[in-house]
Amino acid sequence: MNNLENKKILLIICGGIAAYKSLELIRLLKKKGSLVKTILTKNSQKFITPLSVSSLSQEKIYSDLFDHENEAEMDHISLSRWADLILIAPATANTISKLSYGLADDLASTVCLASNKKILLVPSMNVRMWEHKTNKENINKLKSLNYGIIGPEIGDMACGEYGEGKMTEPKEIINYLSSYFKNISNNKKYKALVTAGPTCEFIDPVRFISNKSSGKQGYELANSLKNNGFETILISGPTNQQDVEGVKMIKVNSAKEMYDATMDNLPVDIAIFSAAVSDWKIENFNKEKIKKNGDLNLSLVQNIDILSNISKNNSLRPKLVIGFAAETDNLVENSKKKLDEKNCDWIIANDVSNNEIGFDSDYNEITIFYRNKNLEKISKMKKSLIADKIVERVISDLN
Repeated sequence: MNNLENKKILLIICGGIAAYKSLELIRLLKKKGSLVKTILTKNSQKFITPLSVSSLSQEKIYSDLFDHENEAEMDHISLSRWADLILIAPATANTISKLSYGLADDLASTVCLASNKKILLVPSMNVRMWEHKTNKENINKLKSLNYGIIGPEIGDMACGEYGEGKMTEPKEIINYLSSYFKNISNNKKYKALVTAGPTCEFIDPVRFISNKSSGKQGYELANSLKNNGFETILISGPTNQQDVEGVKMIKVNSAKEMYDATMDNLPVDIAIFSAAVSDWKIENFNKEKIKKNGDLNLSLVQNIDILSNISKNNSLRPKLVIGFAAETDNLVENSKKKLDEKNCDWIIANDVSNNEIGFDSDYNEITIFYRNKNLEKISKMKKSLIADKIVERVISDLN
C-alpha cells in the first residue's frame, strides 16, 4: 500500500549544503503520488534554484513573505492549512533557533508559527553545531512544542569533519513519512473518548464544590489522539482551555452530566478518564441563593463513579479503559488499589502535592500502573509530550 499517495506535503528548504538532497526528496515524493508545495528560504536559493525545484514539484515556488502578488492570498495561512504535513529539510541551526523562539521574520518561520499541522524537522549542520548546548536546548524546546525530529545521521560532512549532524537520506525520510501516515490510517478504525477538567456540584445557583483541575492534560490527550488518526470525543467540565480542532467537544458541569454524556457516546474502543470528578455532591440543592446567616451545614452524598461504572459495564466496556489518580501521598499503594477496585486496565497517577506538575501546570510527571505488567515511570515534561507518550502506548496496546 502506498501511504503517501495524494498526501499534501509542504516542504521548506533552508540554506545549507544539504539542500541539494531536497531535490531528490521532491522527486521521490512525486513518484509516490504526493502533492508537494515548496517554500525556499533566501539562503537556500544560494544552493539550489527555484527553477529546479518547480520543475520537480510541478508547482509554483513560495519564498517572499511580502510578495504583493501572492500575500494578498495570505500565503502564510493558506499554505499551512493546505498541507497534511510540514517538512523542513534541511533544517539549519539558524532555522531551529528561530522556531524555538517563535520568531516570524520570513515566510518559512511565519508559516510554522501559523500552522495547526504536524511539523517535522530534518536537521543538517556541522557536528560541533549539532552538539552545541544552545542547539540542544533549542531541539528539546521544539520537541516539547510537538515538533518531530528526523535524524540527524552520523557520517562524513561536506566540511571534511566526521560526526553527528548529517542530513538523513531522502529514502529514509520517505520511509519515515510512509510509516507516519500508515499509523494515522490504521488508527482511523478506532474511536476514543476522553474526559477532562473538573466537575462542579452546585450548592445553590451561585455556589458550587469543585477542584483545581485545569483540564490541560485531558485536552492534550484528545489532541494527540486526534493527531494520530483516532476519531475522538472530548467530554469536558468547565475549563479555560480552547476547543480542540477536529475533536467532538461536549461541555458539561456536574459528574452526573459527564456520566450521561459518556454513556450516550459509547461504545468506543478506548476511554481515558482524566477528569477530576468530584467525589461528593450536595444532597439537597437550594434553588435560591442561600443568605449568609451564621454557620452553614452542608449534607454531602457520594457522586456517581464514572470510571468504575464504565469499566464494570459488561456490554459497553471499551477495549481499553484508563483512569487517572491524583495523589498527595502513598501514590503506589493508592494507585494499585484503584486499579483493582475500578477494574480498569491502566491507572495513570501523578503527585499533585508537587506544585511544578499536575493541576494547572503545563508540566506533568506520571507513573503508569498496568494490570498485566510492571509499572512505568515517565519523568517530568510538557503535558503535550506526556500525552504523546501515553498515546504511543495506547497504539501499541491496541495493535
